[in-house]
Amino acid sequence: MEKESLKKTHETILLKSQIEVQEQTMQTIASNLHDNIGQLLSLTNLTLASINIDDREKASKKIDNSTELVNKSIKELRELAKLLQGEKLLEKGIGYALAQEVAWLKKSEIYQINFTNQLEEQLETSPEKDLIILRLFQEIVNNIIKHAKATEIIISLTQQQENLLIVIKENGIGFNYHDVSKNNSVGLGLHTIEKRVKLIDGTFQVDSTIGKGTQITLIIPYP
Repeated sequence: MEKESLKKTHETILLKSQIEVQEQTMQTIASNLHDNIGQLLSLTNLTLASINIDDREKASKKIDNSTELVNKSIKELRELAKLLQGEKLLEKGIGYALAQEVAWLKKSEIYQINFTNQLEEQLETSPEKDLIILRLFQEIVNNIIKHAKATEIIISLTQQQENLLIVIKENGIGFNYHDVSKNNSVGLGLHTIEKRVKLIDGTFQVDSTIGKGTQITLIIPYP
């Protein structure tokens, strides 16, 4: 009965993680459509509308600029199409999926990002774990964006024997883990991360110094 109960709990959390990954993906797509592609197309529209065909030289430059803007929009849409295929990303391995998440983070141009991916391309996959790992990564990054006030983020993915090691370090304001764990707005998020890591038999370490930033380390048996 206990094993059956644990199995149901695992399946419930897995399903919840899948839904949350999908929701995060849709939020990213919506934001990018509005903030990036929408602006590119609006600028294209304004450029085309301002063309005076009697001034051929300026008209030619504006048409060239519009073509460049349209090409940028097409490129952005292709990137969004890749993001929509979340399961496809995971089929290419957890290293590839996390690299795509980092690529989206870089596009914000808010943070200086140092990303190291030492995972083997042919690393044996673990579909159920990969989904939870992806969601954990998204959740940690979201916490950094919301609370850390960081300017630099260092992320490394490595293998140590039979473990997957994910280290995420930032230079933000830091916090006292004991105090924050009592704060529902932040503490519950950390507890959720820790709970999910334990679900896949991993360990979760938080090292934070007020005024100097935080390092989060995930050690997960893999595959």
